[in-house]
Amino acid sequence: MSDSYGGTGDRYGESPGSRTADGDRTSGDGTAHRPGLVWSLRGEGPRDVRVTADAPAMPAPSTWADARGRGIKVCVVDSGVERDHPLIGAVDGAWAVVQGSDGITVERTESGDACGHGTACAGIIRATAPECELYSVRVLGKGFSGTGDIMLAGLRWAVRQGFDVINLSLSTTRTRFAPELHALADEAYFRRTVIVASAHNTPVESFPWRFASVISVGSHRESDPELYLYNPRPPVEFFAPGQDVRVAWLGGTTMRTTGNSFATPYIAGLCARILSEHRRMTTFQLKTALYLSAANVEVAARGAQ
Repeated sequence: MSDSYGGTGDRYGESPGSRTADGDRTSGDGTAHRPGLVWSLRGEGPRDVRVTADAPAMPAPSTWADARGRGIKVCVVDSGVERDHPLIGAVDGAWAVVQGSDGITVERTESGDACGHGTACAGIIRATAPECELYSVRVLGKGFSGTGDIMLAGLRWAVRQGFDVINLSLSTTRTRFAPELHALADEAYFRRTVIVASAHNTPVESFPWRFASVISVGSHRESDPELYLYNPRPPVEFFAPGQDVRVAWLGGTTMRTTGNSFATPYIAGLCARILSEHRRMTTFQLKTALYLSAANVEVAARGAQ
């Protein structure tokens, strides 16, 4: 479809071109592009993005270290989720966004995943927050294709259902959708519905991850599967495991893949864990908690120079 957004730049959806030896993306003519904005972390580690922060009165990470996401409703807006996958288990509710003669509607569905992408994201959420309630809204079809209208409709529906966390490992490059997506992201922010959105893997403008009212995520290549980082050079706010990771896939299988899409559900699952222990947290407070507990953020003692 003309405004396909299924490829947020994941390995199977990257735009034509290649990479230089140091990881810069090149166009088809071999010209290297060094983006002014940081889309993902490559060739750097925690020491390269170290941050020092003051210590506010926020819950310590130890207060959610053993949390499992109990009671938190997480919605995966994606390609659907394969039911009863051994790495996912039960799906508490599933819907599909349908384009029909009467326009776009959201309908309950018993079908699973159209292409595997949503199942991969759901598996990561389940591994991170095993006791969360997991829901699915299908906006992506076979071949990882979809339209901005369908994505917008599915996201709007999910926001207005009052889910606690929405995982959106998708984006659209069509700027005509930006104003409405921006308004919807702000609506979610003030409703205390946390949208965790994947950054595009290539240096292009896409939405809604670019908005400050969502939690935006890129990937890192650190070997520690529990490690995530704060990005001191936004708009991407956090880096999480998403490069060469094993994910759930169709038919009860797994596969190894790379993409910001797969870093995003790790942060979504972590949000569910934090919220299960601190239910009254706003999105603003949740962002602060994530920031303060990131592996590369050093909290200075009060009065330290």
